[in-house]
Amino acid sequence: MTEVSSGKGSPPLLAVRGSEGLHLFQHQHAGWTDQCVISQSRECRVMSFSSDGSQLAWCDGKSVHLKHTTADEVLSVVEKPKTRCIRFSPLGTYLCLWEPYIVTKDRPAGTPNMEVWKGSEKIAAFVQKKQDEWCPQWSSDELVCARNVTNEVHCFEGGQPGGAISNKLQVEGLAAFSLSPGKHPYKLAIHIPGAKGAPSSVRLYAYPRLEGPGAVVASRSFYKADQVSLHWNKRGTGVLVLTTTDVDKTGASYYGEQGLYHLSANGDGNMVPLSKKGPIYAVEWSPNTEEFCAVYGFMPSLATLFNSRCDPIHQFESGYRNKAHFNPQGNILCLAGFGNLRGNMEFWSRRDFKQLSTVQAADTTQFEWSPDGSHVVTATTAPSLRVGNGLKVWHFTGSLVHAQDTPPKEELWEVRWLPAPPGAYPPPDTSAKPLPSISPSSTKEETKASAYVPPALRGKNKPKPKEVSFHDSQSGGEKLSKSALKNKKKREAKQKQLGEG
Repeated sequence: MTEVSSGKGSPPLLAVRGSEGLHLFQHQHAGWTDQCVISQSRECRVMSFSSDGSQLAWCDGKSVHLKHTTADEVLSVVEKPKTRCIRFSPLGTYLCLWEPYIVTKDRPAGTPNMEVWKGSEKIAAFVQKKQDEWCPQWSSDELVCARNVTNEVHCFEGGQPGGAISNKLQVEGLAAFSLSPGKHPYKLAIHIPGAKGAPSSVRLYAYPRLEGPGAVVASRSFYKADQVSLHWNKRGTGVLVLTTTDVDKTGASYYGEQGLYHLSANGDGNMVPLSKKGPIYAVEWSPNTEEFCAVYGFMPSLATLFNSRCDPIHQFESGYRNKAHFNPQGNILCLAGFGNLRGNMEFWSRRDFKQLSTVQAADTTQFEWSPDGSHVVTATTAPSLRVGNGLKVWHFTGSLVHAQDTPPKEELWEVRWLPAPPGAYPPPDTSAKPLPSISPSSTKEETKASAYVPPALRGKNKPKPKEVSFHDSQSGGEKLSKSALKNKKKREAKQKQLGEG
């Protein structure tokens, strides 16, 4: 692995993972170049960066590799060929690996399938059957680690899981929890689904007080909440609760009914006032932690910016959008419509709510802001889409600065920017002029749509087209059978008699 850098002032690096392996690309004066080849394995199914971008881990189908991104140094190699999920702790001290849970005749109870490593040392291993919420959670300073065990949350002080349990929260029916980011005092949010007519609820605790009177600092109950997702702001002072029912009993929505609420660490709780009925597509906190954007309502949807008291600050005009993304510096907001929408992206200045540009990135399955806050990458990836894979790099002024198509018979699986430490890039100037733009179709030949061919017949000799004589082409290319020709002559004769009569 060649030494790479993406420090302060340097162009961001772009990691591209697919059937051709794992590569890092960097923008030079002459354009984007393949800075280094991390792995040429065609089985590189997962990768992960540490939050500051200093470490990279990936699995090549044989082993999990851990290396520094700023030096050609191998930190560890672990033989875990079935690894499907990799995640670093917030400071990059620990590396968590998960593989599918398997039961065999020799081991009917299964074996631990989730492991926690510190460098080349395995410090803990657990049985984690479900992939959802598989990874332990740490506080931002890694002083507290927590994991969910049936109806309990086990907390480990010192940040190292697997040792003695330092604190424990026990709640009957506990389905999920979320440990807040930010500094001490840490907050712990839990979700308890409703049962036997009782409502679902979300409770907030201030660590380490998890039991006894006054332990719950905020709570909210919901009668319409089969599922709940929790969204903390950056400092952990507030959490947005997105509730969803599996079925909308009113019949207004195929996707069920949704609600959005805000719980504050000081005990306040509010319902977010949404001015249009319909699904809630996206909820995104600003990096300043004081405001958030929600995209909601039947199409064309609305996008509204709220403060932490849930008061509307600004409502954008309705449009076909289902995504909202702030750049890391928080001064630009991208509103987009992906999935079954056309891929329009609108870039807005947060300061004066001026629209900076609008572009279209059709068939986008991945989107991410660059750490510099000026560029975004959009990608069409497999398995979401098997054809037309490739990536594009855009500037917020609307310029397309790079386009890279995946070769035929190859697949693109993931595209990620190399993270940068906080403060590595200043906020971009929203008054900047557009950069030179390239044409995405300049190197791409147009192909006509062809008839579907089953996989078993692909590559076989194509049948010869049916020959049509000039006479047939003049009559629409239609050849009639003897009986059809006889009936046709009878009709023509009958019509001739009627005409003469």
